[in-house]
Amino acid sequence: MKVSESWLREWVSPDVKTEQLVHLLTMAGLEVDGVEPAAPAFTGVVVGEIVAIEAHPDAEKLRVCKVSNGDKESQIVCGASNAAVGLKIPFAQVGAALPGGLTIKEAKLRGVESFGMLCGASEIGLEDSVDGLLELPNDAVVGQNIRDYLNLDDAVIEVDLTPNRGDCLSINGVARETGVLTVTDVVAPVIDPVVASIDDELTVSLSATEYCPRYAGRVIRDVDLSVSTPLWMREKLRRADVRSIDPIVDVTNYVMIELGQPLHAFDLDSISGGIDVRLAQQDERLTLLDEKEVQLDADMLVIADKNKAIALAGIMGGNDSAVTTKTQHVFLESAFFVPEIHAGKARNLGMHTDASHRFERGVDSDLQVRAIERATALLLEIVGGQAGPVTLVEAEQSLDTAQTVLLRESQIKRVLGFAIPAERVLDILTRLDLTPVAIDSGWQVTVPSHRFDIEIEADLLEELARIYGYEQLPVEPPVAKLVFSERSESTLLSQNFSRTLIAKGYREAITYSFIDPELQRMFSPNEAAVELLNPIASDMAVMRTSILPGLVSAARYNLNRQQTRLKLFETGQGFTQNGQNLNHTPLIAGLLVGQRSPESWLSGRDANVQKSQSADVFDFYDIKSDVESLLALRGKVGVESDVRFVANAGASPVTALHPGQSANVYLGDVLVGYVGLLHPELLKKLDIEQEVWVFEMELNLISVKKVPKFKELSKFPEVRRDLAVIVDGSVAAGDVVECAREAATEHLVSLIVFDQYSGAGIEDGKQSIGLGITWQHEQRTLNEDEVNTLTDGVVASLKQRFNASLR
Repeated sequence: MKVSESWLREWVSPDVKTEQLVHLLTMAGLEVDGVEPAAPAFTGVVVGEIVAIEAHPDAEKLRVCKVSNGDKESQIVCGASNAAVGLKIPFAQVGAALPGGLTIKEAKLRGVESFGMLCGASEIGLEDSVDGLLELPNDAVVGQNIRDYLNLDDAVIEVDLTPNRGDCLSINGVARETGVLTVTDVVAPVIDPVVASIDDELTVSLSATEYCPRYAGRVIRDVDLSVSTPLWMREKLRRADVRSIDPIVDVTNYVMIELGQPLHAFDLDSISGGIDVRLAQQDERLTLLDEKEVQLDADMLVIADKNKAIALAGIMGGNDSAVTTKTQHVFLESAFFVPEIHAGKARNLGMHTDASHRFERGVDSDLQVRAIERATALLLEIVGGQAGPVTLVEAEQSLDTAQTVLLRESQIKRVLGFAIPAERVLDILTRLDLTPVAIDSGWQVTVPSHRFDIEIEADLLEELARIYGYEQLPVEPPVAKLVFSERSESTLLSQNFSRTLIAKGYREAITYSFIDPELQRMFSPNEAAVELLNPIASDMAVMRTSILPGLVSAARYNLNRQQTRLKLFETGQGFTQNGQNLNHTPLIAGLLVGQRSPESWLSGRDANVQKSQSADVFDFYDIKSDVESLLALRGKVGVESDVRFVANAGASPVTALHPGQSANVYLGDVLVGYVGLLHPELLKKLDIEQEVWVFEMELNLISVKKVPKFKELSKFPEVRRDLAVIVDGSVAAGDVVECAREAATEHLVSLIVFDQYSGAGIEDGKQSIGLGITWQHEQRTLNEDEVNTLTDGVVASLKQRFNASLR
């Protein structure tokens, strides 16, 4: 909203300069976007009067005028059609500097000397409202500087208001704020009721009281629209960024800017019967003032007569009932429309007007009669006429009653952190047009109808803080007890896993928790996903049960952009429905695609190296190794490790894995995740040509670690025995290791698989698994017999369980 400072100071004139006023408004929440002059800089222009006019001897359209500046008369050649003897106009004298860099000099026009220029509005930087010269009122003092006469050294302040401060969309509202901020009394214009000189009224009915609970109207007959809007009003409207149209429209706009109440004037002769404020019929059509025809919905409010809609309520009038130069009788409308219901209606039609802007934010529900009285007085003064009585129709059951809010004095210091003297509190509340009544605990405050934003005690505290001044808030260091939260040493954080993967060359990805339902079915067809009631897009309609769909989609995006080697991971939530509850499962997932080693100069050194590197791609053991690194953070390594990888064989929670190249991951007997190759059919559907290796684990199940504790190192030597045992090819090496660990007793310190072989020298269907077993006693050296006994025990156990034999 643009506010003329001079107009504002007619209401309240604090002893502060423009810069300080702007600062105060901004700090109080009425942010000032900018300040600009009411008119561009120019000099040498005074009020002049045309005292004589003669025809130009050589130009039919030019005339020679004698113009007085109060001291002397000057000859001016002028081509304006409205030049007339006795007319007062802006007179740019010789030497005047006008906007745009024009300097007025003596000149000859078609052989006749001219000593200056008579100005229209555009020549002095004002908006043209009529063609020709800018006609000044008769009370203009000849010779007075035009800047002083029109108050052009005024400043226009542009205020950016938040949606909850509709009460400040007027000079009245900004003056109220200025008065309380500067502790200056506001002097509003006296608005006396206009005594009706005729008895004419229109019948008004409210058919949609929940939309419009109060409506005021007045008939004014015999108006004269041949007159022009006074210059003072046109100037105030121009500075408020409102275009002058005709006296009646200008008056309604003037009252809207001054008081904040939008009004509308109908051509009375175009109204059939009375006025009905009703809802539109579905697809009802209405041609508006801008000559645009709109198709209305059934929840839009219209002003109608007995035949048709004549205006779109609170937005724009209809073209058929518009005031024109032929209008003799008008009907003034001033109504209150409920903001919560009115909001958004203009936007649905692709419109935004000054009226809709105010009604959407809230107009004072007690302002309608006052505004119509103000507009009536101005109209009778400008265009004459006879006014009928004000017709006021109300639905009291739909109007909000005055609300009272308790403000406790003790809460001021507790919430704001500082005390405000009771006298200042009372002054602030009173100047804001609130009605405080002192009680023992503080004040019982009645909220006026124009303050929609004050509902609870915290709102009143906010008012005190912003008016008293945020800059006056005491600056004190906070005093608080520091309480350190306990964190168990046995708990791993997600950051621990993330740092490990980053150290291994992974890059962290972040994908949406909402995914495409089809993508969800591809990865987990047997698991029902939680559907969103209001998805932001059709391909983000369900909540993910696994991180992998989003992570694989990110990989596909990168692969399509020539990124052929990828190591990605993500931590996040998986979501599943459990009755009425939504389960959130913390997950970690990773992905490998492409070559094991980054491309380097070695790849082009010779053909053999190049060939070996092109074949050196990620495989199962790469991603299995990364999973083992994560699980090793739990502190259980070596012979204490309880990690097991069990061949998938279609039993994975995610059926999208290749059954022959994937495994379920167990900690003891607890399934914590899975690892393996994405199924070729899924890769084909996703249009991915490379192999994609993935893993996913539940963080809650892998986040408990063994707390380190001191253990004295043995001073005695280790003893190692290597065994190569032949077992069936279907036996997993992990099972062989587990069996050997159980048989090796408590002195075992290391058990590794150093070889796995099948082929020449090994019977078909059999395999050789090499085990490296290391023992160490803490208090003495193990002798040969003891070691042989331990070794024989391992061999016997393997033979009993797997029918194993030594190679």
